[in-house]
Amino acid sequence: MTETNGNDSGEPGPRALEPEWGVFPVLDPVALGQTLVELGLALAQRPSATLAACSRWAEGLVAASAATVDRAVGGSAAGPADGHAGDRRFRDPAWQENPAFFGMHQGYLLWSRLMSDLVEAAELDERQAGKSRFALDLIVNALAPTNFLPTNPAALRQAFDTGGTSVARGMRNLANDIATNGGIPQQIDLSEFELGVNLATTPGKVVYRNSLMELIQYKPVTKTVYSTPLICSPPWINKYYIMDLSPGRSFIEWAVSEGHTVFAISYANPDESHRDVTLDDYLIDGPRTAIDVVSEITGASKVNLVGLCLGGTLTGILLAYLAAHGDERVRSATLLNTMLDFDQPGELGYFVDERTIERVEQRMAQHGFLEASDMATTFSLLRANDLIWSYVANNWLMGESPPAFDILAWNADSTRMPATMHSFYLRSCYLENQLATGKMEIASTRLDLGAAKEDIYVLAAEEDHIAPWKAAYAATQLFGGDVTFVLTSSGHIAGVVNPLDSKRHYWTGDKTPAEPDGWRAEAEEHDGTWWVDWQAWIGARSGRKQKPPQLGSTAHPPLGDAPGAYARQRV
Repeated sequence: MTETNGNDSGEPGPRALEPEWGVFPVLDPVALGQTLVELGLALAQRPSATLAACSRWAEGLVAASAATVDRAVGGSAAGPADGHAGDRRFRDPAWQENPAFFGMHQGYLLWSRLMSDLVEAAELDERQAGKSRFALDLIVNALAPTNFLPTNPAALRQAFDTGGTSVARGMRNLANDIATNGGIPQQIDLSEFELGVNLATTPGKVVYRNSLMELIQYKPVTKTVYSTPLICSPPWINKYYIMDLSPGRSFIEWAVSEGHTVFAISYANPDESHRDVTLDDYLIDGPRTAIDVVSEITGASKVNLVGLCLGGTLTGILLAYLAAHGDERVRSATLLNTMLDFDQPGELGYFVDERTIERVEQRMAQHGFLEASDMATTFSLLRANDLIWSYVANNWLMGESPPAFDILAWNADSTRMPATMHSFYLRSCYLENQLATGKMEIASTRLDLGAAKEDIYVLAAEEDHIAPWKAAYAATQLFGGDVTFVLTSSGHIAGVVNPLDSKRHYWTGDKTPAEPDGWRAEAEEHDGTWWVDWQAWIGARSGRKQKPPQLGSTAHPPLGDAPGAYARQRV
C-alpha cells in the first residue's frame, strides 16, 4: 500500500518515494539547481534585458581582445574589466605582464560580470536574486583559471622550478583527499594539534555533567577574583574551545588572567539518541542549569554571561526566559557575533528557505541528526574562494601541505545537530523570526526580549559572513536595559580570537540609534583588541575582589581535567 505520510490529499509524501526522493537532498541539499532553473525561466520571459546583458558581454570581449593584442606587441592597454581589489587568486604578476594570461583574466572577469548582469535582468525578488547570485558565484569561482594547472601561472612556475615534483605531490594530495576527505582539499594538518596540549590548554576541572553538556571551571591565576563569576556559552555547531584556543590566543585564558572566575559549557556531540532533543533542552540543561551549578559552587547571587554565535542566541533566549520567571541572577550579558533578529541574515539566509529546510529535514530523518560535514560544507561554501579553492591551488596544483593554523583545526572539529532542535531553530528563527518579534515559546514560556533589563554588551565583526554586523546590531533595539555596541575588524571567528598583540582595530559609540549606519557614522575607531574595552565594561559589573573559590564543591566535585570528555568526542 502506498504510504501517504499524513497527506490528506492522498498524494504520496516524501517517505513514500524513498529511496528516489532522498537522492535530491543528498545531491543538492540547498536546492541551488532548482534556483538556476527558475533563473533561466525568468530570463526567458525577459528577452530584451537578457539580450542587452549578452551584448554588453560581447562588446567587452571585443575590447579585451584588442587590449590583449596591444600587450602582445609591447603595449600597455587597459582591459574593459577591472579585477576585484585584493583578489588573492590573481596577485601573480603574470596576470598583468603576460598577454595570454592577461587576456584569460579579462575573459574570466567579463564572464563573471555577465552572470551578475543576468541576475539583474531576471528581475527576481530579493531572496531569489540573492540565491541565484550565490549559485552562479559558486560556478564562476569553481571555474576560475587559477583552479587548473595549465591556466595557473604560479603553479606552472612551481612545476618548472621543481622539475615536476610539485605536480607529483599535488596528485598525492588529491588522491588522499578523495580517499579520506570526500574529495575536498584538506584545510589543515590536524597532526599538529592536540586538545589539552596546544589547544584548550587553560587549566580547569569538569565540575558538572549531564547528557547534553559538561561544565568546566577554570583554575584561578590571580590572588583575588571578581565576586561575580563569568559563564561562557559557546555555540554547539563546533566545539566550545574556540573560546579557549591556543595559549596567548584564548579568550578564556585572558579572562582568567584578568581576575574572573570563569566557567564554560562544553556540549556533547549528538548521536541518534539525541534525535528528539529540543531547543528547550539546550536552554534548561545548558545555561539554565549552569547558573544553578555556578551559584552553588561560588555562592554568588549573580553571574555574568558571555554567549558566542548560536550560544549568544541561546543567551538571549535565556534572558527572556529568566525575565518571564522573575529570575534576576544574571548581572550582565555579552553577545559575541550573535543574531537575535533574523530579518536580514545575510548570505546564510540563502540556505534557509522552506524548500531547503524540507530537504535538510529529510536528511536528518535518516539518522536523527544533521551530519557535521553538512554544516561544515555550508560554511565553506559561504567563503568558497578562501576555504575551498585556495586549498585546491595550494595543495593540489602547487603540491604544498596545508598550514598549521589553530582556528582551522578548531573548524575541522565540527559537531552534529539534533534533528528536532535544528529543525525548530531553522524554522522559528530564520523563517519566522520569532525571537525578535516576541512570538517564540520555549519551555512553555513566551519570550519577550524587551523584558530583559540586564546590561548588554554586543560585539559584531565587520567582515562576518555568518552573523553580519548589521544583523547583529539589531539586538541593540530589542532589550529593555542598557546596551553597548562595539564593532571589530575581521570576521566571525577571527573577530573573537583577538589577543592583545592583535593588529586589528575596533569602533565604539556612545549611542545606539535605530539604524546601524547611523551608529557607524558617529563611531570612534581604536587600534588593538576589543578585549581591553570589554574588560573595562565587564569589570564594572563584576563586583568586588575576593579570595578565589575552590574548584568544584561537595555537591559538584571535580569529574576530571579540562577540556573534558565531550570536547574529545568525534563525529
